[in-house]
Amino acid sequence: MRLDKYLKVSRLIKRRTLAKEACTKGLILVNGRLAKPGTAVKPGDTIELTFGTKTRKVRVLEVRESASADQARKMYQEEG
Repeated sequence: MRLDKYLKVSRLIKRRTLAKEACTKGLILVNGRLAKPGTAVKPGDTIELTFGTKTRKVRVLEVRESASADQARKMYQEEG
């Protein structure tokens, strides 16, 4: 699944457009590398999101085409 779509479906970012912009600006890393909006995401990948001075690091647990709020929280796990 594309990174921008994963970020939206998992509700890490509210809108796909915002997810795409964040990727384009270099604010998102996948497995330690700068990610483009079309970067493929699979279970086991680590995603780092940087917003201002805050950095959020999550591990991808599952990939779904759509998810309810409860299912979205189970798609990733927060990391230290």
